[in-house]
Amino acid sequence: MTGVVREARHDDLSALRDVERAAGHLFARLGMDLVADDEPPSLETLREYADGGRAWVRTDDLDRPVAYLLAAEVDGCAHLEQVSVHPDHAGRRLGQELLSRLEQWARGRHLPAITLTTYTDVPWNGPYYQRLGFRVLTDAELSPGLRRVRRAEADHGLDRWPRAAMRREVRPPAPSG
Repeated sequence: MTGVVREARHDDLSALRDVERAAGHLFARLGMDLVADDEPPSLETLREYADGGRAWVRTDDLDRPVAYLLAAEVDGCAHLEQVSVHPDHAGRRLGQELLSRLEQWARGRHLPAITLTTYTDVPWNGPYYQRLGFRVLTDAELSPGLRRVRRAEADHGLDRWPRAAMRREVRPPAPSG
């Protein structure tokens, strides 16, 4: 499959909601119906990310989004808010391509690390991020912003399944030449 990682545009936003819904269905297979049935971010919210230069898509060969990533800055680090890959395109490292783009964004802003929160026992969540070099943060290592993120997740009921915050230092750019 050809395609590119690029910034999300306004005409992509409804497709991002479709990707999120399709990706969410995978959680139902694990008995995580609350996650599977969770409504995707609103068009207004997605527009804010896109307008802020904090939303990227991975497209197919017809320039249709098949995966996306949303980012924020939390306590001086790049924070992966959401990454979703349509199940029809899973297993092709599209999420990893988007994470590489997030790392470029972080590097360009001189941010030291990427943080995220995730389910520890879902194979395409915690174990996946560990394979990509993220480490689980202890409660003592949580910054105030990450504590707020975790509290909001708990208030939303997401802590019914084990969750953790993770961090990976931003890597220097690969040498060229």
